[in-house]
Amino acid sequence: MNLFFYRTGRGKQDAAWNPLLSSYLNRIRPYAQVEERLFPTEERLLIALDRRPRSHFLILLDQRGRQLSSDQFAEQLRTLQLGGQQEIILCIGPADGFSEAARSRANSLLSFGPITLPHQLAALVLAEQLYRAFTILAGHPYHSGH
Repeated sequence: MNLFFYRTGRGKQDAAWNPLLSSYLNRIRPYAQVEERLFPTEERLLIALDRRPRSHFLILLDQRGRQLSSDQFAEQLRTLQLGGQQEIILCIGPADGFSEAARSRANSLLSFGPITLPHQLAALVLAEQLYRAFTILAGHPYHSGH
């Protein structure tokens, strides 16, 4: 499985967050290939999505999305894997949320709840939840007791 971890933003304040984010993305690599990319705007992100094959499964982080437990998120990944899905693109969008045009392209909208998180923290939470999901699926003890 190939994961594409896309974010929008300027990235100016990422210096303190990058080592943490990289740590979780590296932990995912035994389970899936991971590519991280930062886009300056939603428009540039959508252009990049248009250039990709349409066979991907697109998950947008959006406050209007479904809230899933870690186990439910892991089950969603399992279902995609068993269904033969090769590419999953996960996107964290602009500060004011994704446009209707972007949301209409998504296969799934995912929410971390009604709270507002800085982009860097949302990216870190998403990376940790991806790692947690893969460890749940692998029966790794990381998830138990946390």
